[in-house]
Amino acid sequence: MSGLFNMENPFWQALGKLADLMILNICFLICCIPVFTIGAALTGLNYVTLKMHDGEEGYIIKSFFKSFRQNFKQATGMWLITILVAAILVGDILILRDMTGMFYTVLRVIIIIICIACVMVFLYQYAILARFDNTVRNTFRNSFIMAIADFPRTVAMIAIAAAAIVVTFFNNTTLTWALLFWILGGFAIMSYCNTTFLSKIFQKYMPKEESNENPDFWDVDETMGAAPKDTDGETDGTGTEDGNESVEDVIEDKSPSSAARITEHAGSTDSEGNEESQE
Repeated sequence: MSGLFNMENPFWQALGKLADLMILNICFLICCIPVFTIGAALTGLNYVTLKMHDGEEGYIIKSFFKSFRQNFKQATGMWLITILVAAILVGDILILRDMTGMFYTVLRVIIIIICIACVMVFLYQYAILARFDNTVRNTFRNSFIMAIADFPRTVAMIAIAAAAIVVTFFNNTTLTWALLFWILGGFAIMSYCNTTFLSKIFQKYMPKEESNENPDFWDVDETMGAAPKDTDGETDGTGTEDGNESVEDVIEDKSPSSAARITEHAGSTDSEGNEESQE
């Protein structure tokens, strides 16, 4: 009986994580109200769920709004670009819907392929922005490369999202219950499910050994270097709290399945050289 009230009990841990996800979902929904801030809200959502998956969630609200504020400019720009591209694609589909002929059929197929590629990028872009510091252009490009490099996991995430949408709009009854689900914690739960795949994908771009001194400091090894970024854009001597990492341009393939090599963390070469000289 004493084990039932032990806070280390898996039941209480799961219940606590569910409560954290519900709080996170409320923060996300509030920040989505202005609409144009949805990109920054998605970045904060992915940032917290990634840390929750790694067991480093800390303060949910504080971490969410730090990431929201830190990535606001880039995330908003990416969101506006996404909306613009989606509007163009939907407009093209509506225009070509009633047109017949081989040319228009081929054109519709091409547009559908582009739509699928955009969905793949969308699943990755805000998670990459949450973990790595990079330009908008390179974030989009790295999102596409990671989605292709880990295509099975990408398909799994698309399948989960598609299943959730189908169940939501299946009929009026499911729509009612689904709305309750999405309001109480659905977006955060979906994001947490995706981190099961995303965290494994990001591990390929992270160092084999990470420092445990600061759980908010995510570094990258020689082949995929990174520069941590503080909330105010400055770094300190021990790393950054709730900081991002730098992902530079895609230079070459990391594996036969293709991935991104990222510029080495500034100063890492010098520190390694000093260690070798001391030895």
